[in-house]
Amino acid sequence: MMVNTKNLISITEANQNFSRVARMVDENGAAVILKNNVPRYLVVEFGQAEAVQYADDEDVMAISRRLAKRNREAYEELAK
Repeated sequence: MMVNTKNLISITEANQNFSRVARMVDENGAAVILKNNVPRYLVVEFGQAEAVQYADDEDVMAISRRLAKRNREAYEELAK
């Protein structure tokens, strides 16, 4: 994940000034909260979080095919 440095805010500042975090999300789409100078939390708009939560059917099928190919021997053994 690419992180824009404009989206970074310390956990202390986020705690003291949450309206700034909300403004960052409104302007940039996300805010990354740092804890001990390490990215720890990601704040996004609710609608964006909902969209990310569900995978497209095509994505699920591609993953299924890849797993089936990788584990073919195990699936064949289980089918016996």
